[in-house]
Order: sequence, then C-alpha cells, then structure tokens
Amino acid sequence: MMLANLVQGRFLRRYKRFFVDVELVEGKVVTTHCNNTGSMKSLLHSGCPVWMQYHGDPKRKLKYTLHLMQMPTGALVCVNTLIPNQIVFEAIKNEKIPAFRHADSLKKEVSFGQENSRVDLYLEEAGQSTFIEIKNTTLAEETRPGIAQFPDAVTERGRKHLCELSYEAGKGHRAVILYLVNRTDCHSFKVAEHIDPLYANALQDALERGVEIQIHQTRIEICQDQALIEINRPLTMEA
Repeated sequence: MMLANLVQGRFLRRYKRFFVDVELVEGKVVTTHCNNTGSMKSLLHSGCPVWMQYHGDPKRKLKYTLHLMQMPTGALVCVNTLIPNQIVFEAIKNEKIPAFRHADSLKKEVSFGQENSRVDLYLEEAGQSTFIEIKNTTLAEETRPGIAQFPDAVTERGRKHLCELSYEAGKGHRAVILYLVNRTDCHSFKVAEHIDPLYANALQDALERGVEIQIHQTRIEICQDQALIEINRPLTMEA
C-alpha cells in the first residue's frame, strides 16, 4: 500500500497511550494521534525521525496521525496498527502470499468463534473457510538483535483471539495466526514469552489444536512525502 502526503518530524515523547509529541522540521511541536495500543517497547527513541499524515477535518482534535518511525540503526518501522490488515488484504488479492494464493473470495471483519468475535480477514478457497488473525509485530530488543517478537505487552485480547481460532480449527475450518513483522531489520521471529508467558502458552496450545502460523516481513520504502509498505518475505520462527 502507498501512504501519500507524509510530513516528517522528530519524535519527542509518547503519553496517554495515543498521544505522541513530534517536532516538525520548522521547529513547531505538534501532538499526533498514535493508533497503537501496545507498549511500543524498543521503538521510543527520543529524536528519531517519524512520518505522519495531516488531516484537515475541523472535527478532528488531533490533526496528525503517526505512521512510521526510523530506529537509530536506520531500520524503518510501521507503528500504525490499523495498516497491517490492509497490507495483508492487498497481498492476498495480488497473490503475494503462497499460502493464500487461490482464494475465491476475501472479506474483512467477519464474525467468528464461540464468542462472536471479529476476525481480521476471512477467505474461501474451494469451499473451505479460512479465518486469519493479523498481529502487527514491531518489538526487537537489543538483547535479541534481528529477532522480531510478539507481544510487546501482556495481551488478554491476543489470547482470546487464539482461543477463537482454536475453536474454528476444531470445527474443521482453516485458522491462521499471521504475524506481520512491520520493521525492516529482522531475520526471524520469536514469541515474547518473557513478556507474556500466558500468551506463549496459548499459542502453543492453539498450534496443537490445528491453528497455523504464518510470519511475513514487510518492505518499507520512503521517497520524499510517500511511503510504500508491502509484503516482502516469509520469516522463520525461533525455538
């Protein structure tokens, strides 16, 4: 997908979860909306370059939305958690993910599971139902360089999604948890069991119940005021 009309700035601080202060090139400080409910652990480096979009809607309190950050190593990271679903949706439509290359139909936000949750993507292939839950993965710790990890905070909601996927797998449907590594400096993936051991246990249980795991990294390229973000390659999972 393409992000257009980007505005560059410099990260100052994050607070109240959804607020980020950014210093623009001309020196003005603006408060930016951050669509990320995680801790953003390993990402919040004071002074690092960021890219936002400006919104002129007079009804909006915060006129900017944060999309991208650049790490001290030069790696680019997509931090807007509303974007990954669209990236994967486009990749499946364009047959860029081999595991879903022959989808007959593809839908967003479909009811599933025993608690009537909403799955990120639903596709049908030769009469088989496939439920796909997507997790934006941006954590990469200095103690584990090059290894993307999820989650970056304790996530009860994430465990619920795994249970719902397990339920669908038990009914004979195809159920997939897809970790989208949305940063450019990682070569493999690992579950962050030291952050949320209950999630790690829930994932292992889900895999034993027939849930599939997919791990894909994005390519992020910025040119002037535009950015391309798309599926790049699959990654392996660390033991």
